Amino acid sequence: MDTAMLFRRRARMLRWLVCGRLGPIWMWKALLLFVVIAFTGQLLGVIFNKSSVQPAARSVFSSPDAQGPSLGSCQPHTHIMFLKTHKTASSTVLNMLYRFGEEHDLRFALPLGYQLGYPLPFNAHRVKGYRGPRAVEFHIMGNHMRFNKPEVEKVMPADTFYFSIIRDPVALAESSFAYYKEVAPAFRKTKGLGDFADDPKKYYDPRLRNNHYARNLLWFDFGMDHNANFSMTLAQRGKAMIHRAFKLILVSEYFDQSMILLRHALCWPLDAVVSFSLNARQQKPGGNAGISGSWVDKAVAAAGVGGRGGRSQAKTLPNLSLTEEQREKLRQWNALDWYLYKAFNRTFWEEIDRFGHTQMEREVALLRMRREDLARVCLRDGGKPVEAHRIRDKNIRPFQSGLVKILGYELQPGLDNTTRTACLRMIRPEIQYKDLLDAKQFPRAVQAQPGQQSQGLMVAAGGSFLRQGLSRTGERLVGGGAGGRTVDEGERDWDRSRLRSNQTLAGQEKRRLR
Repeated sequence: MDTAMLFRRRARMLRWLVCGRLGPIWMWKALLLFVVIAFTGQLLGVIFNKSSVQPAARSVFSSPDAQGPSLGSCQPHTHIMFLKTHKTASSTVLNMLYRFGEEHDLRFALPLGYQLGYPLPFNAHRVKGYRGPRAVEFHIMGNHMRFNKPEVEKVMPADTFYFSIIRDPVALAESSFAYYKEVAPAFRKTKGLGDFADDPKKYYDPRLRNNHYARNLLWFDFGMDHNANFSMTLAQRGKAMIHRAFKLILVSEYFDQSMILLRHALCWPLDAVVSFSLNARQQKPGGNAGISGSWVDKAVAAAGVGGRGGRSQAKTLPNLSLTEEQREKLRQWNALDWYLYKAFNRTFWEEIDRFGHTQMEREVALLRMRREDLARVCLRDGGKPVEAHRIRDKNIRPFQSGLVKILGYELQPGLDNTTRTACLRMIRPEIQYKDLLDAKQFPRAVQAQPGQQSQGLMVAAGGSFLRQGLSRTGERLVGGGAGGRTVDEGERDWDRSRLRSNQTLAGQEKRRLR
């Protein structure tokens, strides 16, 4: 009985506490509902907030795939010299160097114009901002030059990594003929490449300007006498010189394998060597793109050089058809180049043997998958190159040749800023990219907007280099006009420093590899 009474008293006390002191039950239910609603709102707000910034966080360029397979404990090379040979996909390689250097705030050894004194042997004073041997630290050198190592060593640090790229001389001759048909006198007079191959000496005069495009162009770009008669002694000496100077020679026919070797040699992430083919030429109307061209290719035709009094170029594509016999004749005509190609093709595959064929296949597959992924993200039309007039953004239109169409790319719309910036770097044409880097590196100089400097120097089709004070290879002429002359001893650089003449270098070149 006492126990029951005690229980009832405690129950009454509990009801009094809840309903009297702490309020009625309905109030507690309302308070609980309010807390639930507030918590739900906060949770939804966090979710919506995250979704609003997610695209930047998920940029394809910040994914783990961007790094590629581990390279161990090596340190990335930042002192790099690339000999940009002609008609070898070298513009695509230069784009990689431009991208890496820009992303890491490196300093480029840029030319005063668009080439480093080409076709004369390179002279250190052709580098913009050069102050004397190693007075300024330059990280990357890669614009067209005729190689001259003593002068290059005045500009680049002692630990510089030297590399270049070569191509089968027959394929190179086809591309060279297509681009320089109206520039090289040896090509200009012929009906087609087969006609030239049948009897090169009929058309070729070694004394005429720009005929170096018609014979042993690789040998010439490496700084040697391309008109020398072939001998095994000479060829072996030339190969040995290149082997001593360059740590890696790539082969354009095996471009993806070349990029894997280059990535490991430079200790760079995978994305640094993923690329889209730049300056590709259209083989025929509606056809597929070929291997990349050079600044001279774009600029020469854009300015109407060889067009006789400024008239526009012929619109028909050059005849590049060859029989197997004519292909063999071109190998004989370019015997020094053919020797280099065979020799460095062998050393290239020896490098792959050391690397491991299984590993090479695996990494090439990853590189191609990555290229496809980036093309889907970055490019319109599934990543296919398009004709320049279809590119809406004029700042990324490649300059055109009168005989061949240079193709480019359009960016995918709706990209976030981080992704768009990275994608734009991958498709920015060579001339516009050089202008952009020049403007960043020399901000105090009077600069045109990136991409406009080149348009100012190169008038539209029907104009002339000479009218703008440029030589046919794009170098500035002193005094301008058709009567202009190349820079001579005593002339001054952009910063008023005295320029050295290249005449002594030309004399040195004649004595080399005799």
